[in-house]
Amino acid sequence: MLSVSGLNVFHDEVQAVANAELEVSAGEIVTIVGANGAGKTTLMRTISGLLRPASGEIMFDGLLVHRLTPDAIVRHGLIHVPEGRHIFPALSVEENLRVGAHLVRSTAVIRVTFERVYSLFPRLLERRKQAGGTLSGGEQQMLAIGRALMSQPRLLLLDEPSLGLAPLVVEEIGRTIKNLSETGITILLVEQNALMALSLCDRGYVMVNGRIVQSDTGAALLNSADIIQHFLGGARTPIESNKMGKASGSH
Repeated sequence: MLSVSGLNVFHDEVQAVANAELEVSAGEIVTIVGANGAGKTTLMRTISGLLRPASGEIMFDGLLVHRLTPDAIVRHGLIHVPEGRHIFPALSVEENLRVGAHLVRSTAVIRVTFERVYSLFPRLLERRKQAGGTLSGGEQQMLAIGRALMSQPRLLLLDEPSLGLAPLVVEEIGRTIKNLSETGITILLVEQNALMALSLCDRGYVMVNGRIVQSDTGAALLNSADIIQHFLGGARTPIESNKMGKASGSH
């Protein structure tokens, strides 16, 4: 569904992404893990059209999209939930969600999607008339994901959805990602919370200093001594990681 090949991205004179190669197949959850500053967000912003690559290709569902505008990319069903949520604080929850549907022409589809979002996030239904800026961090993340769902995504890019959230909320976001995948949405996930991300995903990529240096199944990466040492603080043993990979239902 998504293929990134030979991608190079610069911020001024500094290379942020170097010769990146990755694949995402329909129905998968694929994650990119790496330290802060590894280039993960730059890669996501380039895939969604917010940044232009210096070279390389991004193909989505057979279409080269790296020269398209962000709104054209959205029309093809590739939707980005950015790091930091970026909701509209002065708009109500309902208004924020409606913004996400601005390219959807069918009022029937919009109505059904509202019902779907409110079913997925009952707290948004309770707060639908409340200003987005008054929501908690976890509720704002739910709103950001809900707004993306209003755009009818086929591939959802999630950039650091657990950032700054309490552990219980992080667990809820993890369950939501799994639920979205089970409804048929393909997901590319960027996360500093490597344990959560690799427990959820089918496959994972490791990014270091702008380069993708390793890829494998989520379960295998959880069981990797290098991942345990560098991203899980050496706190897990390979056996424990393997158990978590099985428990998470990795495909």
